[in-house]
Amino acid sequence: MLRVTEIFRSIQGESTHAGRPCSFVRLTGCPMRCKWCDSEYTFTGGEKMSVEDVMLRVRAFGCRLVEVTGGEPLAQREAFALVERLCEEDYEVLIETGGYVSTEGLDARAKLILDVKCPASGEAERNHWPNLERLRPDRDEVKFVVADRGDWDFAREVIGRYDLERRALSVLVSPVWGATDLRELADLVASSGLRNARMQLQLHKYIWGPEVHGV
Repeated sequence: MLRVTEIFRSIQGESTHAGRPCSFVRLTGCPMRCKWCDSEYTFTGGEKMSVEDVMLRVRAFGCRLVEVTGGEPLAQREAFALVERLCEEDYEVLIETGGYVSTEGLDARAKLILDVKCPASGEAERNHWPNLERLRPDRDEVKFVVADRGDWDFAREVIGRYDLERRALSVLVSPVWGATDLRELADLVASSGLRNARMQLQLHKYIWGPEVHGV
């Protein structure tokens, strides 16, 4: 059984898939406590559902892009079975993971959006670094949520150390909502010399307001 906070259809708000119609399966629980987290409501509660119950809800939306998110979805071992089932039914599957839990054993057909925690999150010491070595350049993306210049410098160092411009399909740089000077960050990205990086904004917050939770 899975513990599920919500299942809904919207548009993808982040990553290179931003703007695409997408169904979201948001699982309950997270072992991390990032200072800027916008999904604290996922930490507890949720509804117990079988993989088949989740599949019934997803099928009803008629949308072929599905994201499994949280909280931290991979903290529930049953999430691996859900991802496999979605792939078996030929859905395009995105997994938004904070990178604390190992991605080893995930269905290879799924696409990762791996969120590397920067120092301002308070959780940088808990990154599971072997996950970066498993990234695939044809499908996986890596994300850095940046609150300040220290976070940017940290991201640059990690990008270089793990050769993420080669390992990942895209390197995403995402400002912390309301805490980051967007023009300053845009200038840092523009002058970085990085070829495979892109600054991204949380599209859903600009459409529906800052109270809307992250994907």
